[in-house]
Amino acid sequence: MSSPPGGKASPSLPVGAAAMAADPPPSPTGARSFPEPGAHRSGGLSRMRLSAVGRIPGQRGARAVRAVPSLARRLWPLRRPAVSSAVVALALAGSGVLILHLVQRQTGTAGLLVGLGLALLPLPFVLGSLAWLNQTARVPIRHTLFCLAWGACAATTVAILANGWASDFLIAHRGARGETWGSEFATPLIEEVAKGSALLMLLLPLRRQHDEPARPPGRLRRLRRRRLRRRRGAPERPAALFRPAPAGRQRARSRPRTLAAGAVLGGVTASGFAFTENALYLGRAFTADRQARLDAIGLGRTPSLRDFDGTVHTFVLRALLSPFAHPLFTALAGIGLAVTLTTGRRWAARLGAPAGLLLAMGLHGVWNAAAGLGTDGFLLVYGLVMVPCFAALVCFAVWAQTRRTRQPTGPG
Repeated sequence: MSSPPGGKASPSLPVGAAAMAADPPPSPTGARSFPEPGAHRSGGLSRMRLSAVGRIPGQRGARAVRAVPSLARRLWPLRRPAVSSAVVALALAGSGVLILHLVQRQTGTAGLLVGLGLALLPLPFVLGSLAWLNQTARVPIRHTLFCLAWGACAATTVAILANGWASDFLIAHRGARGETWGSEFATPLIEEVAKGSALLMLLLPLRRQHDEPARPPGRLRRLRRRRLRRRRGAPERPAALFRPAPAGRQRARSRPRTLAAGAVLGGVTASGFAFTENALYLGRAFTADRQARLDAIGLGRTPSLRDFDGTVHTFVLRALLSPFAHPLFTALAGIGLAVTLTTGRRWAARLGAPAGLLLAMGLHGVWNAAAGLGTDGFLLVYGLVMVPCFAALVCFAVWAQTRRTRQPTGPG
């Protein structure tokens, strides 16, 4: 053994101590420890090990980890509930002003006011039925208000603009057949996707929240600790609406609460959509009847209540016979999305949301096609298709209500 330059011999280490000095002990957390870059051979292997230092197996790398906090810091104001709520409220208010302008252009001021008044009549009955189902779902009031505003303002704005463009395109290329395709295929696709976007915005962040790592960034941890300190002594909140199946255990079926929540969110969104759509159609009918009555008076005819038969017919068809049509369509899409987000079966998770959306679009297309079959054809489709589907939805609501006391409310 050679001596150091000072002339003193270095003390010899035992064999076990030398082995421990050469190989450091494993990390107590179980993570793999990497030796220093100088301990490896020079060349490609050394460069590969050097690039791997600091990474944890199963993650995307140091650059991706560093990019996430920087992006979070840039978007930090939007992560605050007050700021994000204000931004959403301003966006919905802007879309509400735009949809009022679009409806007023087609109906006139008098038609707009009459249409809004008549469309408001069936809305409390529909929302009351959904509130009864919400006893099982327990959806927060802020979510229901957001869905109602989204359906009445944002979804209808997108639907009116997109339906007009799609109809003009199909008519220009297919003529009369294009108009039929637009009402039976394009319109259900556009409207159901526009309404279902609210469900995605509400449910997907909850899924990401349950899938994120157990240890959040430092600033987020501090904020959570502050919230926990403020909530000391407060009553325990119910479990999350949509919770994925825990690791190592798969749930055979979704809880009734999760399915009822999907139906409630979809139904409330469609209720707002149906309110604005009814106001548009009723306002159009009233404007047409009013103009026909003025023309009849100009020709010397005696005015009567029969002059507004078009408005009465539209009100009976849309407000009395089919107030639950749109809620039924979107409730099916909400149930399918709830199955996808909560079930533990892989095939059900893959087929739930697409099957629900396709079923909603199919029923919507059949409903639109029935309007062109005349009175007899419409009543036939109404009795053979719509009534059984609505009865099935009522049976589902009763089943979810009866199973509410049998299912545990805790997590999992």
